[in-house]
Amino acid sequence: MAVANLGLPAHPHGDPLQIFRTTVTLDFDLDVVAWLSIAGLALALFCLLLAVFALVKVRRLRRNYSVLQGEDGNDSFVAAVSKKTQEVELLRDDVRATQTQVESLRVDLADAIRHVAVVRYDAFNDMGGRMSFSAAMLDDAGDGLVISSINGRTETRTYAKGVKSGESDAILSPEEEQAIGYAQRGTKIQ
Repeated sequence: MAVANLGLPAHPHGDPLQIFRTTVTLDFDLDVVAWLSIAGLALALFCLLLAVFALVKVRRLRRNYSVLQGEDGNDSFVAAVSKKTQEVELLRDDVRATQTQVESLRVDLADAIRHVAVVRYDAFNDMGGRMSFSAAMLDDAGDGLVISSINGRTETRTYAKGVKSGESDAILSPEEEQAIGYAQRGTKIQ
């Protein structure tokens, strides 16, 4: 077998790779060896503690991850949040629809006769017990009617007069005007 000369000194037994197989020996003082041993042991303990800490962290992460994934037949956290978000959106849509309906009802209610007042009085001097009355029934704009019933000993007469913005085209009695005023203020006086 031919060996190329690489400029390395030849080994006495003829093996050119023997130079690379040589053993290096280091002589250290015993104090240095002791300190290196202690440093190595400290490093090993630190790495062991770091590994235990990492293991504890991984277990916590797995436990939290399993909660998020929904083990034991439960929905995952993400699915539950998604479901609740959809429910909240549906509720918001319901609230918007309800608000629209309430506004519509407010407009309708403004046209409803809901302001009512009754004034009772004695129409004649010879009659007592305040058997006559004027009743005003108005909406929010003051539109509606006033009904008056005048009771005498032998007869009763009833009158209805239209009211527009708290006023009437017909001549109103003081009791009718009083009933309209009470209805517009929302108080009931009998």
